[in-house]
Amino acid sequence: MSEESGGESTLTVVLAGGVNLAIAVLKLIAGIITGSGAMLSEAAHSMADTITEVLLLTALKRSDRPADRVHPFGYGKERYFWSLLAAVSIFASGAMFALYEGFSTVFGEATEQTDPIVGYIVLAIAFVLESVSWVQAVRQVRRDAAEADQKISVYLRMIDDPAPKTVLFEDSAALIGLLLAFAGIGLHQLTGSHVWDGAASIAIGVLLALVAYVLGRTNRGLLIGRQADPRLVRRVRDHLVGAPEIEAVVDLQTMLMGTDQVLVCARVDFDDSLGAADVERACVRVATELTRTFGDITEVFIEPVPRTDPELRATVLARYGDIAERWDKRQ
Repeated sequence: MSEESGGESTLTVVLAGGVNLAIAVLKLIAGIITGSGAMLSEAAHSMADTITEVLLLTALKRSDRPADRVHPFGYGKERYFWSLLAAVSIFASGAMFALYEGFSTVFGEATEQTDPIVGYIVLAIAFVLESVSWVQAVRQVRRDAAEADQKISVYLRMIDDPAPKTVLFEDSAALIGLLLAFAGIGLHQLTGSHVWDGAASIAIGVLLALVAYVLGRTNRGLLIGRQADPRLVRRVRDHLVGAPEIEAVVDLQTMLMGTDQVLVCARVDFDDSLGAADVERACVRVATELTRTFGDITEVFIEPVPRTDPELRATVLARYGDIAERWDKRQ
């Protein structure tokens, strides 16, 4: 990860954290004054977002530690672990409280709404502040997607840095939640029925649960060990095929080890006329070329194997299916 990109992620997270903490305090005060369940749910929402930013900041700092004897591949995946905890935080401290408050308001004893104008003012201030954080998150995602030459939707699906995606999704949910809270307070004031306030709180809870699920699924895939961008995999394979000493790429595995950190494991069939020393020099040269050509690649392992080995062939076909067959046709 470049220093510029890392600094941008840190700025995005710190800005979002400061905004969410200020908003949480305002919403809590407004919720106590107005007695609005939706406003209290929004206070819990903002507090959950603040906790999320603390976890994301921890992820950014701890994942940048260099490799050592205990962790020879570095600490890149710590970013995914702490980001997964952030998703759990959104669900546990945000969605669950909002759902509880919503159902309590709908099915509990009716409460009188007081000073709704305070709620409107706080929601308006919160919307402006959240918009500042949201714009920063959108700007980073757009810039990073443009650098990756991908559509934003594709970039968010393939992203290897969960921090900007988490901030973007939670800020988007925050803006929608504010509108829901505004609608709940307004309909309560117009109709005199507390059910609208409770329904808004339930809707906020469902919204947060959906965001937590999407973010949790993203980080689960990264923690398990996801393949690198398919475009990078194809370029690595083409580079291997172009090496004069290599006759065939038998197997190619990649895994994201962190943000902008890719592990490459290649099994290749070398020219049988080469000696052991020639193969060793070729492995070192090709590995060096890959790390220098593709900045995201940090580790390369090349294993000489015969392409005719039936067990290895069966393993590759089981993993890649018809893609492996197409590799053979091009070779």
